[in-house]
Amino acid sequence: MTLQSLLGIELPLIQAPMAGVQGSELALAVSNAGGLGSLPCAMLGADALRAELETLAAGTTKPFNVNFFAHKPPEPEDARERAWREALTPYYLEYGIDPETIPAGGGRTPFNEEAAELVESYTPAVVSFHFGLPENTLLERVKATGAKVISTATTVEEAVWLDERGVDAIIAQGLEAGGHRGIFLTRDLSTQMGTFALLPQVIEAVRCPVIAAGGIADARGIRAAMDLGAAGVQLGTAFMLCPEATTRPIHREVLKSPQARHTALTNLFSGGPARGIMNRAMRELGPMSGVAPAFPLATSAIAPLRAKAEASGSGDFSPLWSGQNASGCREMPAADLVRQLAEEL
Repeated sequence: MTLQSLLGIELPLIQAPMAGVQGSELALAVSNAGGLGSLPCAMLGADALRAELETLAAGTTKPFNVNFFAHKPPEPEDARERAWREALTPYYLEYGIDPETIPAGGGRTPFNEEAAELVESYTPAVVSFHFGLPENTLLERVKATGAKVISTATTVEEAVWLDERGVDAIIAQGLEAGGHRGIFLTRDLSTQMGTFALLPQVIEAVRCPVIAAGGIADARGIRAAMDLGAAGVQLGTAFMLCPEATTRPIHREVLKSPQARHTALTNLFSGGPARGIMNRAMRELGPMSGVAPAFPLATSAIAPLRAKAEASGSGDFSPLWSGQNASGCREMPAADLVRQLAEEL
C-alpha cells in the first residue's frame, strides 16, 4: 500500500509538526495543496486546541495530521533546578531579571484524556506521536476513531517497538532533523544515526510503511529517500520561511544567513535534545548541559532570557530550531512550495 492510499493524500509529502513556529494556517495550506499538513498540539491547552481543530475542519475536506507528545513527565528535582538557575544567574544579572520571580514547571503536556476526547470529537484522519506512544487505553481510543496512527523512531529498536504496537506508519527521524528528537527508548545520543543510514535499516526491520525525515530539503533529497525505499518524506525546516508559518522575524533572518549552516543538538531550551542553530547560549553554556532539568522542565528558567533578548532584537537565548540543511527554505506560500516540489519530482 502506498502512503498516498494509506493516508488519503495526493503526494507522499508530510509537513512536519513544528511547535512554536506554526499553527493551523500552515497545515491547511499543505493539506489543500495535496500533502499532509500537520498541527503541533503539545503546547496547546484544550481551548486553543479545540479552536485550531475547528479551523482545520472548516478549512479543508482533505486529511490532516494532529501531533502530540507521549513523554512521561519527570519528577522535579530541586537540586537540579537550583543548579540550572545558578548557571543562568550571570545572564539574569545582565538582563536585570530577578530569578525569584521565575516560576518552575514545564510547558508541554503529553497526550491525555482531554486530548483523546477532542480527537474523538473531531476525528482527524491522522494522529501522530513524538516520544513513543501514549498508554494503551488512550491509544486504543485514537484507533477506534479510524485515525491512522504514526510515530517517530530514531533507532531501529524504536521502530520495531512501534511496529509491534500496530502503528500504521513510522517516521524514521535521522540525526539531521531540526527540533526535538523523538528518542524514547534510551537517552544515549550515541545511538542516533543519519537519515540515509537509519532509513534502510528501519525498512528492513518493520512491516509498515516508513517515512524519511531529517536533512531532506528539496526534490533531490526526496528522490534519494524514495530510492532507498521510503514510502514518503517529512519536511519541516523547508516550510519555516513560508508566510503561513509563525516563525519569528529574528528566527527568519538567522535561517536566511550563513549562521544556519551551524546547528547542534541542545537541551538548553527544554531539557530534551533538539537541533537548533548555534547561538550565544549554546556556545557559552555548551549545547548539552549536564545541569539542565529533564524535558520539559528546563523551559521555564530560560524563557525570561529569551523574552528579554528578543525584545532587544537578539536570538541569543532563543531556540532557533532548524535541521542541518536549511537550503530548501523558500520565502513562498506553502502551497506553492508543495506544488514546486511535486513538479521537480
